[in-house]
Amino acid sequence: MTATPERMDNEDILIDFSNTIAAEIRLPDALNRKLLCPFQYFGITDNIDLSKVEWRGGRYVPGELTKLYTQNDRRVGDIIFNLNKYLNDINNVRALCFCVTQEHAQFMAEKFVLVGLKADYLVSSRSNLREELRLKLYSKEINYLFVVDIFNEGVDIPEIDTVLFLRPTESLTIFLQQLGRGLRLAEGKECLTVLDFVGNSRPEYDFEGKFRALIGKTNTSLRKEVSDDFPHLPLGCSIILEKKAKEYILQNIINATTLNRNQLLTKIRNYKFQTDLPLTLSNFIKLYHLPLQYIYKKDNWKRLCVEADQIKDYPKQNENEINRAISKKWLSCYSSSYFQFILKLAKQNFKIELEKLTEIEKSMCLMLHYDIWQNPGGFNSLEESIKAIGINKTLTEEIIELLEILLDRIDFMELDIELPYQQPLKLHSRYTRDQILVAFKMSSFEKASSNRIGVGVAENKDLNTELLFIDLNKSEEDFSPTTLYQDYAISEVLFHWQSQNATSPIKGKGLTYINHKSIGKRILLFVRERNEDEFKNTMGYVFIGEGNISEYYGSKPMSIKWQLSEPMPPYLWKDSAKMAVG
Repeated sequence: MTATPERMDNEDILIDFSNTIAAEIRLPDALNRKLLCPFQYFGITDNIDLSKVEWRGGRYVPGELTKLYTQNDRRVGDIIFNLNKYLNDINNVRALCFCVTQEHAQFMAEKFVLVGLKADYLVSSRSNLREELRLKLYSKEINYLFVVDIFNEGVDIPEIDTVLFLRPTESLTIFLQQLGRGLRLAEGKECLTVLDFVGNSRPEYDFEGKFRALIGKTNTSLRKEVSDDFPHLPLGCSIILEKKAKEYILQNIINATTLNRNQLLTKIRNYKFQTDLPLTLSNFIKLYHLPLQYIYKKDNWKRLCVEADQIKDYPKQNENEINRAISKKWLSCYSSSYFQFILKLAKQNFKIELEKLTEIEKSMCLMLHYDIWQNPGGFNSLEESIKAIGINKTLTEEIIELLEILLDRIDFMELDIELPYQQPLKLHSRYTRDQILVAFKMSSFEKASSNRIGVGVAENKDLNTELLFIDLNKSEEDFSPTTLYQDYAISEVLFHWQSQNATSPIKGKGLTYINHKSIGKRILLFVRERNEDEFKNTMGYVFIGEGNISEYYGSKPMSIKWQLSEPMPPYLWKDSAKMAVG
């Protein structure tokens, strides 16, 4: 039996009990059943900045905290001010006040006494006074007892009606033990008042675990719970956060998405304590408000679940290839038609008969080949290549789950485009450069396109088609001064584009742009906001359609205004229009 199944060493306690919980009641359940006293939790802004305090061994260095908390009387004044603000009568409470060190506890007790409050402190060096001070607190001979960790467990004063957290509590186990000192039922005790002084913290500090323990299992992320002022608390309980404290907590939760691999594995292990929903990729990222990109920068979802001891191990065939396809290709691509095609193949375990597919489906198979294997060939045929993806059944299951998530997120309508040849891409969908080159037959099963990354155009003379790859937001890190072209939307249907520096309107490539209609040349525009997204992944390009020359001027480079056959999607038009300012 344990009151704190989340161990301080982050190991899974279930291993010691054959992975079976015989009976379980969590803090929120006990509160809802009225087995414990309800609480009023106040998150109070602490003006002490902890963001630069040294972090060692999973906690703040106690000596550094002590220096900050005892260097002057300002914080003591803030604490007493808030006692008057949040307590009905500061001289009629039984308050247990948790400090960081013995020095801090003694300092606080002495300062309280100096302002006329009845206070004392109990630390290991005064353990002989333990029973005496316990009785004094019970009888209200003192109202405030400052302690370090000596009252964490094994001491029962049900009448405690106030708990002060005067230090950050890094361990969820210790936090629950300390909170539990005040949650015992007692005659005449209506609720426990908790005053938690919240300062700007280091990113390693875990507010999420603390608040999740208070609200229990929900189907919403903790970030949303905090933003919405905790709508799912146990009966009779409340959490009220001051504005600045709330900002600190939300920023900490946002920063928590930069967790390292071990911290992520701990979240996976502890998922079952947070919600009754099954452990799936979709449920996990929703509960913890984590982007898919963050998961796949660490590893495949299934491999992470294996390392967290949540599923059995599986073969590693294709694991690196599929992880790379997901993280580098599919998370940079948004196309319902392409994703639906891959999902259909995955549900039939990638077993195909190539001769029965349409030309467009064969093109999408080749796109998939390059997504997974990166290189041309490698198999006797394209059919053999696609079938090989399905060898690992566990990863096929993951592909299905991931694609269903991605499809659910697509919130725009793909449009068809009329061209004199067949190709699989749809207007307003987003594709990687390699996928685009395959779609327009510049890469084949036997040979990859020689078109270099960084070159803003690609031409297929057999199709009499030229592709323009356009970055709206250019930086000198990614572009030389000679390639910082002026590309932006003038309107939803008119796009300003600058050619390469060597292009002149009187000969060669420039003339083909001017005369593209008469020579039957198709100019297709692919636009992205910038080179990399917020996760440092290469962004895909949005297919905004065919351009027809409306106006041109200048030379080396030429400036051309392309009239689009369809309006740009609103989200891209907004970003593109910004580039025209100034």
